[in-house]
Amino acid sequence: MQINVLGTGNVGSVLARRLADLGHTVTTANTSTPAGESARQAAEAELTVLAVPFGAVAELPAELRAALADRIVVDATNPLAADYLSLTVGHTTSGGEQVAAALPGARVVKAFNTAMAVTMETGTLSGTPLLLPVAGDDRDAVATVVALAAALGFDALDAGPLTNARYLEPAVELLIQLAYAQGHGPRIGFTLARG
Repeated sequence: MQINVLGTGNVGSVLARRLADLGHTVTTANTSTPAGESARQAAEAELTVLAVPFGAVAELPAELRAALADRIVVDATNPLAADYLSLTVGHTTSGGEQVAAALPGARVVKAFNTAMAVTMETGTLSGTPLLLPVAGDDRDAVATVVALAAALGFDALDAGPLTNARYLEPAVELLIQLAYAQGHGPRIGFTLARG
């Protein structure tokens, strides 16, 4: 698959490397990449991962937004406050829904936002696959992202419509609180028991 990763920070760099290791053709862009180049990469890709700060989505150039129409866009952002210890939206909307509104026509899927960047190296901790819920309104796009996440080692599952991002985003804030405010460190994640 041709995949574009927008963002070269902790999350974007790990996902770009891991997806390339799986044999996908991966391009990357960041805020210093010219808008025309970013738009070209997005237009050529079947799937783009948004691994930028949530606030940067509103500032994406119009040319890039247009290039994402009809493409699968994986929203890996979280609407975190400046101190990372709270969310800026919730209950009646989500960052995922706001990303979809900012990218008309894109097939937005919320995923990879509930995992700490360090755990994306394997998708597991101590050999146990970490839960990676995937929410979106386009069933084919969700299935594509679930398959990608599973190939990366995660216990990936369809978490329903994009409105369920309202529940996924607070989940990562709990991880952040546990990792940093409570001192457990970033090598933590969720698992889902089934019985």
